[in-house]
Amino acid sequence: MSIRIIAEAGVNHNGSMELAKQMVDKAKEAGADYIKFQTFQPEKLVSKYAQKAEYQKKATGNEESQLEMLQKLALTQSDFRELKNYCEQVGIGFLSTPFDLDSIDFLESLDMDFWKIPSGEITNLPYLIKIAQTGRPIVMSTGMCQMEEIEEALMWLKKSGAGEMTLLHCNTQYPTPMEDVNLHAMQSLRRQFGFPVGYSDHTEGIEVPIGAAAMGATVLEKHFTLDKTMEGPDQAASLAPEELAAMVRAVRNIERALGSGEKGVTASEMANRAVARKSIVAAGTIRKGETFGEENLTVKRPGAGISPMHWFELLGKTAQRDYSEDELIAEEELLAAYN
Repeated sequence: MSIRIIAEAGVNHNGSMELAKQMVDKAKEAGADYIKFQTFQPEKLVSKYAQKAEYQKKATGNEESQLEMLQKLALTQSDFRELKNYCEQVGIGFLSTPFDLDSIDFLESLDMDFWKIPSGEITNLPYLIKIAQTGRPIVMSTGMCQMEEIEEALMWLKKSGAGEMTLLHCNTQYPTPMEDVNLHAMQSLRRQFGFPVGYSDHTEGIEVPIGAAAMGATVLEKHFTLDKTMEGPDQAASLAPEELAAMVRAVRNIERALGSGEKGVTASEMANRAVARKSIVAAGTIRKGETFGEENLTVKRPGAGISPMHWFELLGKTAQRDYSEDELIAEEELLAAYN
């Protein structure tokens, strides 16, 4: 199964349906499998006392609360229905992450392929139970989590009827410093819990998700934007459309390069065997009836004759015909050596 690539639009549409639809177009052009938004009712997501994260303050200033910021970024249920239909027209999968219980009910009505649970909801038990009770497949990010927290969340999800599950390693810092990425943790999740794994990336650039693909990620998620210089909390830490396209191309190349895991001679390299390998050849003139020895045999390219792996089988045997310098020793000599 190919890697599912999620282009995370998040709130980078800045509350504009026009921008949101442009993002759908760009995600499709880049080759992503899904575009994902965020569905929330600001008053049910954060309290009026909630402050912004430091990266949000850096991007949008500190004059407004987190609630005030989110109120400017929210889309309506009608908007999401329209976006779902638009994604179907364009030919890309629609996803949106719910951030409150009412949004779960609403998104369930849109019949998405699977749920994407964000890192911040892993300790939200009512949320986990409600998601699980739908029975749909779940992809869950694990940023900011200890293993014990993930284990408890999975216990409740399974107990509540969750469908298939995939765990995404994630670091919830925007952007994530390279020294904090810890891609090997993705494999630790697979060993510990036995579920397919993937990676939700918040680093700058495209190298890390490509590395995750090479390490066995089945799902990759990456924020993107139409313009990194636009206002908004996540714009600067997102990929531009051309960067998203480059990431998708690279990941698809890695997929092809990973192959089946079975070692053998490929069709593309078969023709080079004779060129790159060597054969047993005459080191000088050899007359019929002479004995083959290290003084009159040597090993040189091409590999179209007797393999040097048969070296000791020829030594001490009698030449069946004449040879000139550099001439390949004939296969018949090897047959005679066996008789």
